[in-house]
Amino acid sequence: MSPPSQRESAFVRYLEQLAAEEDRGALAALRRGLGKPPGEAPELYPYVMPWLGGQVSPWDEDAFFLVASLFGLHQRSWNRPEARPGFTNFGASLARLKDGKQDAAVERRFIALLNAHADDLPEHLRHLVSLLASKETPIDWAQLLNDIRRWDRDGQPVQREWARAFWAGAGPASTSQGDAESVDAANNDFGEQAP
Repeated sequence: MSPPSQRESAFVRYLEQLAAEEDRGALAALRRGLGKPPGEAPELYPYVMPWLGGQVSPWDEDAFFLVASLFGLHQRSWNRPEARPGFTNFGASLARLKDGKQDAAVERRFIALLNAHADDLPEHLRHLVSLLASKETPIDWAQLLNDIRRWDRDGQPVQREWARAFWAGAGPASTSQGDAESVDAANNDFGEQAP
């Protein structure tokens, strides 16, 4: 997992400060970006542009605008003490919605997200962040920003990291006794215990 950069972390701390100060005007401005292509809501410019610096790729710029808009919708962040390294990404947040049982609707939406082209991320993320907000489930915003910026990398490392966190400890979708023993053996090959 690629950890967030200093700039990504500082940007998220800035957004969290707006929420801590209960700056309703700023949070409303951030939400105005929802449902629009990233960067097409001028109300976000004062909150995002100072963080972009000099020369930034259009994709990186869009990632900052997207996260700012989504944060306006849901300000709950992971607490550092509850964060497990490698397991505070968006997949881990969605895993909390399963509440110990497989939730087919969440899993379907998550798979659609993992299959999404970068241009479709804003729509998928908006719906899932709304769901997380309704359940008061935290998001690691700095990690999400970092992951969005890396979405189209070869080998899909972000999608794999999210999937690993989402299905961690879940075991195979349907497990017979023989299959469970195979999973145990496979996990032992990695020096791990089966879930």
